[in-house]
Amino acid sequence: MAIQWFPGHMNSTRNAIKERMKGGIDVVIELLDARLPGSSSNPLLRELTEAKPSLKVLNKQDLADPARNALWLAHYQAMPETRAMVLDTSMVAPAKALAAECRALAPNRGGMAKPLRVLICGIPNVGKSTLINTLMGKKSTKTGDEPGITKVEQKLVLENDFYLFDTPGMLWPRISVEQTGYNLASSGAIGRNAFEEEEVALELLTYLRHEYPVAIEQRYKLGAAAYELDDEGLLTAIGRKRGAVMSGGRVNMQKAAEVLIYEFRQGILGRITLETPEQFGAWCQAAKASDAAREKKLADRKARRKGVDSRAADRAAAAAAVEDDSEPND
Repeated sequence: MAIQWFPGHMNSTRNAIKERMKGGIDVVIELLDARLPGSSSNPLLRELTEAKPSLKVLNKQDLADPARNALWLAHYQAMPETRAMVLDTSMVAPAKALAAECRALAPNRGGMAKPLRVLICGIPNVGKSTLINTLMGKKSTKTGDEPGITKVEQKLVLENDFYLFDTPGMLWPRISVEQTGYNLASSGAIGRNAFEEEEVALELLTYLRHEYPVAIEQRYKLGAAAYELDDEGLLTAIGRKRGAVMSGGRVNMQKAAEVLIYEFRQGILGRITLETPEQFGAWCQAAKASDAAREKKLADRKARRKGVDSRAADRAAAAAAVEDDSEPND
């Protein structure tokens, strides 16, 4: 199942970013979820921000795999006009660190005559509102566990010559990389009405049992025999272990799925990252190939229809010519 979620206010956000870029922006901060940096990076943002210098901030890094944090930092640091840093709620003086990185990306901006204008963007529920409240030292924006809390743009003065423009969380109209949709759903970036928890939990479990089997065993202590089961059987065992049992001894699979997703989101399973740069790159290439195949299929179908219509027109013209020839002459 392809997971998609693009409420109406996200389209308004897209238009607001376009307008803000017209007013002048020097640096774009993209806040990413360190547990899924590639999947939480909005491909629409590159188009909207006109290739401005970019600071990639891996938020929630304390929930992510430290070794994979390093891989993703190196991945982004290798990009032109891009810097990257990790961030979490324990970081001392995050405002100073962010400002320093942004000023390095726009060394010709600064001072009241040429204040640095920075746009901060991110997908829903990536922690942007919490970060801004921390930066400002007060409750500037609403926060919550559900995506889509912030709905309007805000202008904030981080330093005397540093203007920060905050935008609501935004996804993109079509998530073409299937695994990206599942990872976003697992992280809480997509509204609950857009996916089935059991399906997302099974995809999450498929990845975890391959990449983080020790984390699964340490949390649920299922024993070696459980890992001979398929994904549905393993999720059933987890549900039974965590008490998601109905009358008659049957496991409530919906509850089991909710438990697994919740414990991943809260870091109860340990520090986990759902993708490496190489894995994400492979998923993107597969999605491109799938899109190309689909486009070719549609083009072939259109060409066949056009050919059928053309042949039908030729037959109609030939029939009309025969009829004209059979008409008696005056």
